[in-house]
Amino acid sequence: MPSLRRIRVRLAPQFLNLGVAKSDVPNERCLPPRQLLSGVHVHGGKHERSIEVFDCVVDGLAYTVTIYEQDGAFFADINVVEGAMDVNAVYFGDDDFSGPSAGLRGPLNMNGAGSRFEGEHVQWDDAIALSSPGLGREGADKETYISEGETLSIPLSIESLDDIEYFGVRATSTTNAEGSIKGVSGDAEFHEEPDERDEPDEPQDPTFDKVFFTYDLDGFNNPASGFAIEAEEPDPNPFNLPALPEGTEPTFENYVSYFEEIGGDFGEIETVILYETDDDSVPQELFRLDAPEEGFADADALLDAFDEALDELEAGSDHESSEALDLMAAISLAADSEDEMPAAEDDLDEEPELVL
Repeated sequence: MPSLRRIRVRLAPQFLNLGVAKSDVPNERCLPPRQLLSGVHVHGGKHERSIEVFDCVVDGLAYTVTIYEQDGAFFADINVVEGAMDVNAVYFGDDDFSGPSAGLRGPLNMNGAGSRFEGEHVQWDDAIALSSPGLGREGADKETYISEGETLSIPLSIESLDDIEYFGVRATSTTNAEGSIKGVSGDAEFHEEPDERDEPDEPQDPTFDKVFFTYDLDGFNNPASGFAIEAEEPDPNPFNLPALPEGTEPTFENYVSYFEEIGGDFGEIETVILYETDDDSVPQELFRLDAPEEGFADADALLDAFDEALDELEAGSDHESSEALDLMAAISLAADSEDEMPAAEDDLDEEPELVL
């Protein structure tokens, strides 16, 4: 008999909700395996490859079977979600049905219901006897008897997770009405996860279609002078508006770098306005970053202020805090009230003076 491990574990949330109401469960129903995300922990160790998880639900008993590779060896972890059972044998096989089917004699056999999945015949490639039926004097302390919250770990002699498309559990002393099960799960969907899956994706810097480094504002709080830098050069470009060099990602850091490259003066900045372009290709203001009274000392000071603004905006959106409202006011998210807007559209269409 293989070396077994029985421990009590706190089941992960995905094992606690199988998505099947008890009243909807037929007498015996084993569900297909699910591919879990990386970072799953079992017995204090971290799975280092993809894993397969089979759900099996019968009336009065529910369990999962997790197949995984760890440190070059393969294991099947049987986790009881509801009820209890004495696992006497396990069976497994791939989708190649050539050759004879493996089996065990006597009460450990999987004849009848244990040889079919969704009405189709299953050919077992291997069968592992774990214990004889009956709890005996050991009772609930029997090594193969597991109840809700407990896990039985079984080593498997396979070369790849591809070797298992069907998994069977022969158990007695179960909490379903019949007192035993021949549970069969199948229809595996398996794929290897990349080795880098445990590494979180690098956060992407926000991008903008236009940034106006504003030196002066007019009476309507619109830019009057400064550098308006486009993400891409307009075509045509009759006013020779500056734009990021071709192929440059339009992040705020790159805008600041280019502003400095074309002779921009950080000390002259009154506010920085960031835009995105709508579906009609019209720039829409996102927010403003006002300079402190002493102005921005250099590029680093401006970038630091931008990062702090983003952090506060993110914290405010998560918690809808009053600090977020203060920040929105501080960076002039909204334009001035309507009574301060120009009376004629011609005023809005005037090109601001650009320092080139």
